[in-house]
Amino acid sequence: MSYALRRAGQAAIVLIAAFTATFILLQLLPGDAILIKYQDPSLGLSSEQIEQIRIAYGADSTWWEQYWATLTGYAHGDFGYSTQYGTPVLQLIGEALPATALLAGLGFLLAAVIAFAIAFLSTLSPFGWLRRGLQALPGVFVAVPVFWLGILLIQVFSFGLGWVPIVAADPAVGLILPVITLAVPISAPLAQILVRSIDDVQLQPFVTVVRAKGASPPWVLWRSVARNALLPALTIAGVLFGELIGGAVVTETVYGRTGIGRITEQAVSSQDIPVLQGIVVLAALTFVVVNLVVDLLYPVLDPRLRRGAGTPRTSPAPVLQEASA
Repeated sequence: MSYALRRAGQAAIVLIAAFTATFILLQLLPGDAILIKYQDPSLGLSSEQIEQIRIAYGADSTWWEQYWATLTGYAHGDFGYSTQYGTPVLQLIGEALPATALLAGLGFLLAAVIAFAIAFLSTLSPFGWLRRGLQALPGVFVAVPVFWLGILLIQVFSFGLGWVPIVAADPAVGLILPVITLAVPISAPLAQILVRSIDDVQLQPFVTVVRAKGASPPWVLWRSVARNALLPALTIAGVLFGELIGGAVVTETVYGRTGIGRITEQAVSSQDIPVLQGIVVLAALTFVVVNLVVDLLYPVLDPRLRRGAGTPRTSPAPVLQEASA
């Protein structure tokens, strides 16, 4: 219990630090979003009316007053109002979040499948050239920019071959290319960690014993090696959620999908600071919660950490779990 409370306290500190850093950076942006929107002569607003709008948004307060008001508002679930649309920020995010969550979830699932396929096939392949080629793939994937990959897939599979329509496509079909675009770069570090972990576990004495009992290579890999190699991969999987969110935003922009990426693009172009603040805090909250869950899972998966719950999370050595042939 004390371990969980310490981790939760650390997560709260990280979240407050992310909020503070975001608030300061957004305050340094040049220009005034309210003036940009409401000084348009076509709106016919007087200077007094514009000033009243600024007061309503708290833009006339000092920066520390705005910081405290925003922080306490977030603590009570009040993310403020969009300066562009005048609607609650939580409403905008809530309407866009399901589409982004679906894209991110499917992207992470496909990334895990790709990573496991690369790691297992490179281990079981009897051909040295194939093993080397598969192990080199993650290095190629990690170097591919998300926006470039998205444009390439659209050009080849949509415009060139006509296999996957992009315009007026069925919702399920329209997810194919965005999910692939998001999954490929995410799979790279996960595959690298899995390949390295599998190689390390295979050098352990208990694997030699299992092989000596006559177990086949696939059986040894799946029953004895894989479950011990998953612990380091669990760490990188939690870290990858931050990259997953950023990749989803870029992917949605490339494919013109409705979601967090679309409202982020609109908020940046209009300097809608409340919306930008809400999106960044939401991303930080997701990242912190996922990593907190990973931290709490380690003592469950690794019995050694139950005796020293205060041990910081690292990529632990494999938990040697022998399996009889």
